[in-house]
Amino acid sequence: MFDNTLWAFVGLILFLLVLGWFKVPGMLTGALDKRSTAIRDELAEAKKLREQAQALLVEYQAKRVAAEREAAEIVEEAKAEAKRLAAEAEAAIAEMIERRKKAVEVKIAQAEQAAVAEVRAVAADVAVKAATRILGDKVQGDVAAGLVGKSIEEVKARLN
Repeated sequence: MFDNTLWAFVGLILFLLVLGWFKVPGMLTGALDKRSTAIRDELAEAKKLREQAQALLVEYQAKRVAAEREAAEIVEEAKAEAKRLAAEAEAAIAEMIERRKKAVEVKIAQAEQAAVAEVRAVAADVAVKAATRILGDKVQGDVAAGLVGKSIEEVKARLN
């Protein structure tokens, strides 16, 4: 009449009644609800963090593009400045070369004038000495001295 299956069934019913008496199903449901709430909160936090990360990514990409654009502008400005400075330097060098060329031409002209003056002075001295010797040999006395002096002055005036 009472076989083992019946006794197992009665034990199961008693076990379930004891569990119900101590409110174990409510505890299990509460624990599972708490766990599901924690998981839901973590998922919401992860979604929020992902959105923030996406926003930061977009912001930094925009900043990177702006920085690259600014760097390109700086490079272009530097190239333009370098070209301008090169042109200024070239103009300054050309001007300096022209000034030095003119200064050298002036020095050459002065040297030519000095050489011509020196040649004239030497020629005048030679002519005076030659005239003095020639006239001194031919003319004698006071007349000779006056004539020689006058001639020397005349030659000096013409050659200088």
